[in-house]
Amino acid sequence: MIERVVVTGAQGGIGSACVDGFRDLGAEVIGVDLVEGSPEDLLLDLSDPDCGSQLLAHLAGRSVDVLVNNAAMGFSGEAVDTDAAEFDRLIAVNLRAPFLLSAALYPSLRQRSGAVVNVSSVHAVATSSRVSVYAASKGGLVSLTRALALEWAPEVTVNCVLPGAVDTEMLTDGLFRAGATVESFGERTPAKRVAQPSEIAQAVLFLATNRFTTGAALVVDGGASARLSTE
Repeated sequence: MIERVVVTGAQGGIGSACVDGFRDLGAEVIGVDLVEGSPEDLLLDLSDPDCGSQLLAHLAGRSVDVLVNNAAMGFSGEAVDTDAAEFDRLIAVNLRAPFLLSAALYPSLRQRSGAVVNVSSVHAVATSSRVSVYAASKGGLVSLTRALALEWAPEVTVNCVLPGAVDTEMLTDGLFRAGATVESFGERTPAKRVAQPSEIAQAVLFLATNRFTTGAALVVDGGASARLSTE
């Protein structure tokens, strides 16, 4: 039985859908975000190298069954125009924080036969121009998932979800800047639409509860990565 879950990026579209899904299972959910949420949630900048210790202090000895590393920063820009500070902050949030939080919670997760679910991106396996740092961070997260799955088996399962386009504020803002809409963007996928946050949350909940699945990278992208770019 899942009693307690930590979800990072809990106030965003996918994060809030995950929170709702775990609460529907009867779990207590502690959200981590830069935006204030419920009283039990933790305001935390995941670029802080001490984020793991801060989470443990907030938990005050309470055990955790599932960690969902969902929080992420987006990126759009030419690689040659990206400075070291931008690169380091995005890698810190998207890759280092999942590593630090997972390691911090490992003793509890091991005791509870728990699970880590990382939210990566389809950009880890098929990407585009002007997202080099983001793609690198998400590709690294897939590799981290596989390595931790081997290191922590059989007590702790470690998996990741690779969403494609999801109807969230981050996607809408990016499309607006590019002069596109969610509807027009969705027409470019075989599914003819983008995902709803709840559909990604369903994948997260599956990986959090299936004890025989570990080291998996589950693509949920409406078939986008199945199509040849030359088609």
